[in-house]
Amino acid sequence: MYTISNRLKIASIILMVLGAIGIGIGFVSSPGTVQEAKAMVASHGDSHVNAHAEKATEHHSEESSHHAAVEEAHHDASHDEHLLHQLQNRPWAAVYVAAFFFFMIALGVLAFNAIQRAAQAGWSPLLFRVMEGITSYLVPGGIIMFILLACSVAHFNHLFVWMDPEVVAHDELLQGKSGFLNGTFFLIRAAIFLGGWIFYREYTRRLSLAQDEANDDSNFLKNFRASAGFLVFYLVTESMMSWDWIMSVDPHWFSTLFGWYIFASMFVSGITVIAMVTIYLKSKGLLQDVNNSHIHDLAKFMFGISIFWTYLWFSQFMLIWYSNIPEEVTYYITRIADFKLPFFGMIVMNFLFPVLILMNSDFKRLNWFVLMAGVVILAGHYLDIFNAIMPSTVGDQWFIGFPEIGSILFFAGIFIFWIFRALSKAPLQPKRNPFIEESKHFHY
Repeated sequence: MYTISNRLKIASIILMVLGAIGIGIGFVSSPGTVQEAKAMVASHGDSHVNAHAEKATEHHSEESSHHAAVEEAHHDASHDEHLLHQLQNRPWAAVYVAAFFFFMIALGVLAFNAIQRAAQAGWSPLLFRVMEGITSYLVPGGIIMFILLACSVAHFNHLFVWMDPEVVAHDELLQGKSGFLNGTFFLIRAAIFLGGWIFYREYTRRLSLAQDEANDDSNFLKNFRASAGFLVFYLVTESMMSWDWIMSVDPHWFSTLFGWYIFASMFVSGITVIAMVTIYLKSKGLLQDVNNSHIHDLAKFMFGISIFWTYLWFSQFMLIWYSNIPEEVTYYITRIADFKLPFFGMIVMNFLFPVLILMNSDFKRLNWFVLMAGVVILAGHYLDIFNAIMPSTVGDQWFIGFPEIGSILFFAGIFIFWIFRALSKAPLQPKRNPFIEESKHFHY
């Protein structure tokens, strides 16, 4: 049995406290009035900030609110109001990005676990308890996500422009989408997604533990059938979730690839965390039957899904850029203009780095090497979500500061504490899985 160490407990609590302080500073320092917002921008002493703010407003007016129809006299007032909303959004957006990032790791692991069980894979049963530990975060992570979404519906922030009745009143496209994009239906869908994912996780966890004490394989077979059925539910709900929770922050833009694109990001992030937690537990003398071949296979998935993510990213980018349709290409123009470092940095961290580092088969067997690659991949996919949310919510007023770093630390602390606490609740090695011996003797 694994016991969570005091050092790890204290470290996770320190992360939560430091993170909460950073988030608090972000909220306290956000402006309350248009005058405060203008003073904040002026205090940066950066003339291009104002130029970019006006450009972002023009994009916003064309793309999200169609304010081109509003009289020129109102332009300055609407620009100031928009600037205020951007600055007020920043701490909310920072929390939202970090909350979603850690939640999607657990969701990616849930999909990987379901695939392994539905495929009746022989190599992975030794890793099932690690996966179950990570997916336990779906409960607190899901509750936090639902609260954040409910705060948006209750107009505590301006993350989702389609939730603002004034914007919708001047926007025919959003009026046409209001049957789907409305607060009540939005929260109902979120409850269905979260309920389905958490129910499957809890059900299969119970069956997994029951199989250890059983005299036959009936629990294993139930798990197999549940996982095969769940994958259908997952593919539909994951796509809809990515439209709702991420793509709808920019409701005039859409991509038919977006569901797959977000899936690739969460899948590779989840597999990376499985590898990192497994290596940590092995360093503590646990999971003794897990060998270098298991780590090698996880690293192969990290490499392969990084290529898959790149394929989807490039497919989406190249088609939109090449066709050059104004309402579509604006999505990338704003990111390349105002988010150069996170935009291009993400591509290097999510594609070039994994390809160059993890291509060598021998390196995939070195624990420290896989850990190093994992840290870069996770940072890259945090930037992926950052790039998806920030341009539409804070525009060019973004910065990596107290609220962003604080949010990462806060949710990392909760994530670490919760998953290692879950790992301590049951033996780390399944006993009666029909493929456990095959997994123990797995060599590649």
